Amino acid sequence: MTVTRWWWIRHAPVPNPDGRCYGQGDRDCDVSDRDSFEGLSSLLPQGAVLVTSDLLRTRKTAEAIVSAGLALPEPIADPTLREQSFGDWQGMKYEDIWRSRGGRHPYWLAPAYERPPAGESFADLLARVAPTVHRLTREHAGRDIVSVGHGGTVRAALSIALSMHPETALAFTIENLSLTRIDHIDGPAGASHWRVVTVNQRPSMNGAVAL
Repeated sequence: MTVTRWWWIRHAPVPNPDGRCYGQGDRDCDVSDRDSFEGLSSLLPQGAVLVTSDLLRTRKTAEAIVSAGLALPEPIADPTLREQSFGDWQGMKYEDIWRSRGGRHPYWLAPAYERPPAGESFADLLARVAPTVHRLTREHAGRDIVSVGHGGTVRAALSIALSMHPETALAFTIENLSLTRIDHIDGPAGASHWRVVTVNQRPSMNGAVAL
């Protein structure tokens, strides 16, 4: 049996005092929460494969985890793991987006199959992320993979693991600097399945899980 462990971390908070949608905008993040980074560093596996998107906030978050004491190689920065593109909504205030589309979605900016103008739907994001997750799982079978990503990509990973309808996956809460652990298990005769170990957990400085 071969177990490949994915350790998904959502990036550090993005300062956003005006409440504007940024999506794939390459925004900076706040890495001043030293306790959270030390907690993650003590909890995550040493020497794992490190994967990020190509956006600054995931790469900077990964650097802060490493600086807090975790030994990891240079990251694989993959643009297919970016957050959802919200197209013309990027830069708009959230309240203006909800007003323009006639209502607020309970969990996300829009239903899973709704494409913002010049953007992509969450279902499109899922279709973009899934091949990369499967490929990296094959290429690094039996390894630990630490992936610093976005709220949308972590929800996509859960949808993949649970064969979940995209709309249902939007119901997951994925907070900044939270850990979601998903294992891929290859069994005998080519059988394989996913196991969800933890979702949206915030580690404390001593490595324990803060509920």
